[in-house]
Amino acid sequence: MLETSLTLPSGQTLKNRIAKAAMTEGLADAGNQATDRLATLYRRWGAGGAGLLLSGNIMVDRRFLERPGNIVFDGPQSDDQLARLRAWTSAAREGGADIWAQLSHAGRQTPKYVAAEPVGPSAVGLELPGGQFGAPRALAADEIKDVIARFANAASIAKQVGFTGVQVHGAHGYLVSEFLNPRANLRDDEWGGSLENRARLLLRIVDAVRAQVGSGFTVSVKLNSSDFQKGGFAPGESIQVARWLEAAGVDLIEVSGGSYEQPAMMDMDGLDARFEEAKRESTRQREAYFLEYAEEMRASVKTPLMVTGGFRTRAGMEEALASGACNVIGIARPLCVDPAIPAKLLSGEIEMAPSYEKTLRLGPDILGPASGVDMIRALNGFAVMAFFYQNLFRLADGRDAKEKMALLPAFIRQQRHELKAAKAVKRDG
Repeated sequence: MLETSLTLPSGQTLKNRIAKAAMTEGLADAGNQATDRLATLYRRWGAGGAGLLLSGNIMVDRRFLERPGNIVFDGPQSDDQLARLRAWTSAAREGGADIWAQLSHAGRQTPKYVAAEPVGPSAVGLELPGGQFGAPRALAADEIKDVIARFANAASIAKQVGFTGVQVHGAHGYLVSEFLNPRANLRDDEWGGSLENRARLLLRIVDAVRAQVGSGFTVSVKLNSSDFQKGGFAPGESIQVARWLEAAGVDLIEVSGGSYEQPAMMDMDGLDARFEEAKRESTRQREAYFLEYAEEMRASVKTPLMVTGGFRTRAGMEEALASGACNVIGIARPLCVDPAIPAKLLSGEIEMAPSYEKTLRLGPDILGPASGVDMIRALNGFAVMAFFYQNLFRLADGRDAKEKMALLPAFIRQQRHELKAAKAVKRDG
């Protein structure tokens, strides 16, 4: 099953069922433009055997970045930037993979060092310690329409420079997801209240994007199955939104979940007790932690589904595909260490991708991911993320990744990198 091709409603055919899932790269220059390092990284991923490569967050508004190293598609692109972007997509496609641009707006999850005052559907701040995010202001109605236009413009640029599809990021607590979330969206106008109103932004974006790119170009959506918060976007609502997306002609839905407040999209077992409590017991026993939600969605829609999160064994991937629960398997973090994992799974060279996050820790057991101290658990989570970021940078520099790395120095290096990048963007951007 993994090696079989998949033809999407758009007419696009993926050469196999493995996708390199979206991971934020942080490889843009100070002007948020593509770089040679980005092309090098995606050339390696494209040669690694996956049928589909999804970019990390490409932002539609440079004022509200997910992080300072994001690529930005807003407004007209210079000839130099267009050439850089074409070099990126050409490098990614050398090995026969397709590449889709993940289009996003960070909303209230814009870090304070990027924007002191982020935006959201309502003036509802993130429930997170540390003061990393400013208090958001609510978008005005005309600003919401501008957001829709920005997504459409970004999709047009993506098609122009050689991406073979786009993914509208409607998950993980970014702006579109915030509109879907009744805890974050307290509006009483046409953009808030009922599910139909809360989903209006996503559906208008999809319509605007389709109008820009045409019927033969793939338009996909990343959608939360749940926010994993009491009173948040719930599985039943997600299924209804999926029905609306199918009616709108979306070509694929990636099923995900969570946000910065509840990082269900990360393999965070033992790192966030609140998420552990929120997960269903049956989900805990399964390899892929969003597969059950995909099965429920599959009962309501025929749109091809992709699931990312937790897949490691070829047997687990084959079983998910054979059951019909999903059509595409997303793999992310392991590819920061070994870009050739898809090819190795497809050939039978390996039966399981490594789960590096299961063994990484800051130090002795008292500092491990099962620590009883919330701050230590959180620090472990960020340090593990730094391990993958640092390896991603190594691959982009043409070097080999490291399977082992001292996590505390990696964490410190990563923090310094982000702050330096933020200062450069503020100066030059």
